[in-house]
Amino acid sequence: MDLKGRDFLTLKDYSPEEITYLVELAAELKAKKKQGIPVDVYRGKNIALIFEKTSTRTRCSFEVAARDLGMGVTYLDPESSQIGKKESIADTARVLSSMFDGIEYRGYEQKIVETLAQYSSVPVWNGLTNEYHPTQMLADMLTVKEVFGDWKGLKFVYMGDARYNMGNSLMIVCSKLGIHFTACTSKKYFPNEELVAQCREYAAQSGSTITLTEDVEEGTKGANIIYTDVWVSMGEPEAVWKERIDALLPYQVSQKVMDHAAATSKGGKTIFMHCLPAYHDLETATGRSVYEKFGLSELEVTNEVFEGPASVVFQEAENRMHTIKAIMYATLA
Repeated sequence: MDLKGRDFLTLKDYSPEEITYLVELAAELKAKKKQGIPVDVYRGKNIALIFEKTSTRTRCSFEVAARDLGMGVTYLDPESSQIGKKESIADTARVLSSMFDGIEYRGYEQKIVETLAQYSSVPVWNGLTNEYHPTQMLADMLTVKEVFGDWKGLKFVYMGDARYNMGNSLMIVCSKLGIHFTACTSKKYFPNEELVAQCREYAAQSGSTITLTEDVEEGTKGANIIYTDVWVSMGEPEAVWKERIDALLPYQVSQKVMDHAAATSKGGKTIFMHCLPAYHDLETATGRSVYEKFGLSELEVTNEVFEGPASVVFQEAENRMHTIKAIMYATLA
């Protein structure tokens, strides 16, 4: 399958066959890394990483993957880049693509990464925007495949705020790959209706379904995968934190939720997934701050679940690197 020169902005742009190919390529590259087989096929090439939003996993994944492929890496943090400040996005794209062989962007609006791609002469990869997080999706699907052997027909439940990049992207990838997707949350936090309609079209082709529900017991019944993400982001006002916590606390992933899902799922197996970081204890400054303000030691997931035998969050985190390597391997010209 030839994906050379393709941008990687959202999985809406990729067919089920192309998504499957990238996941299978990632599995192959992961196996080679474990066996110590080098894949440094892009020696002499260089990539630029633009991070308007900082990240541990995305940055490390791109840097290690690029070096495994033999490439040089330049990291541009929020203070190092003039993108959108002293230099337009279009000009930035033209400058960087004259020096680098690929560009990653992690930041804000989807239109920024799309403009970069429009004016760039080299592939542009979306490391995360407000609307989509496609690199995370490949890591998630590789993890599901490793655990279950296949993903067709599984039930995938996302609990929490489903309006933004994670809820959107999980709904897209599940609907394309034949996985039954459920957003289990307050109606206020359901995904955008237009995207839901589009994903239902994908689901009609793949044989899957899209369900939106506020009922935790019904929503998680028979679930093979329970997934959540942080409810709030640093920098948001305290009023927003209180509103989200009040609305989403009924959708916290607890052991009771996991036990109910496993008891009713085909094969009796349910795993817990999270894209990280997670607020599951008081071992972070944010966790302690939430406890001081709201009296909660756990937010979107309990520590019992996060550290429990059904949790595959660190396998999932490792897979970020292998799937990002597959994206660059496949799309670099």
